[in-house]
Amino acid sequence: MQKISNHLLFFSLLALLFTSCKSKETEQEEKDPEARTPVTVTTISNEPMVEYIELNATSAFLQKWPVRANATGYLQTANVQLNKYVSSGQALYSVKTKEAESIGNTITILDSTIKFSGINSIHAATSGFISQIDHQPGDYVMDGEQLAVITDTKSFVFLLQLPYELRPYIINKKSLEMILPDGEKLNGIISGNMPVMDAGSQTQSIILRVNPTHPIPENLIAKVRVIKSSKSKAISLPKTCLLTDETQSIFWVMKMTDSSTAVKVVIKKGIETNDKVEILFPLFTINDRIVLTGNYGLADTARVQIIQQ
Repeated sequence: MQKISNHLLFFSLLALLFTSCKSKETEQEEKDPEARTPVTVTTISNEPMVEYIELNATSAFLQKWPVRANATGYLQTANVQLNKYVSSGQALYSVKTKEAESIGNTITILDSTIKFSGINSIHAATSGFISQIDHQPGDYVMDGEQLAVITDTKSFVFLLQLPYELRPYIINKKSLEMILPDGEKLNGIISGNMPVMDAGSQTQSIILRVNPTHPIPENLIAKVRVIKSSKSKAISLPKTCLLTDETQSIFWVMKMTDSSTAVKVVIKKGIETNDKVEILFPLFTINDRIVLTGNYGLADTARVQIIQQ
């Protein structure tokens, strides 16, 4: 009988200990609620979208005219300065032939009726500004040697380097939007193309004429925006909503199913801009809430806490 009492006492103490531990575990669970990832959410936008291709265009002068010596001899005068505008027919250089330099005034002294100076004038063949000077007074030059270069200001253009596979995007277009490094926007009128492809880059130079309100230096690189595709209405999300795998072949977003649960939804992309992506599938509604930040590393189904609506 004593043994039975001892056994009953033992099991009673064991049951009491188990109940106490269970109570403590319940209290601990109440004190330590389930961990949730803080996130922010957003909704879809339904607005026009335009996807651009950005290419480079370099400023250039298509016509440059060399000023050449018309005799072998010594340059006497030079009426040239860098960036100075000259008119067609304006005298730029005078050259004294080497024969005249050697003979000097001997012929005039022997016969005063003979007027011989041996000095030739060199004139500008066209109007423009002096962009290069190769010789100064006193230099000995050969007949036909380049003395300076005149750049025709009317021939100023931008040359767009267009990969041949992108040619369909500019066919039938008359103009393209250009953005200079300082943010200035210009309208580039397509006026032709060069008949030669660059062998290395396989690009073709497209001539864009502009009408700037101020001088633009040569070799300035501008960005040209070519429209690849556009839609008047497109369902889109911010790019930060999208997640992808290592190969960037599958894309998905985390969609809220209730106030604290987010699930993985695979999507199909459409047009992309700098900060938004068109969602072709599935068809989200304005009431759907998509995780905007805090989505990286979440499981396919995750418990989250919305910290900002």
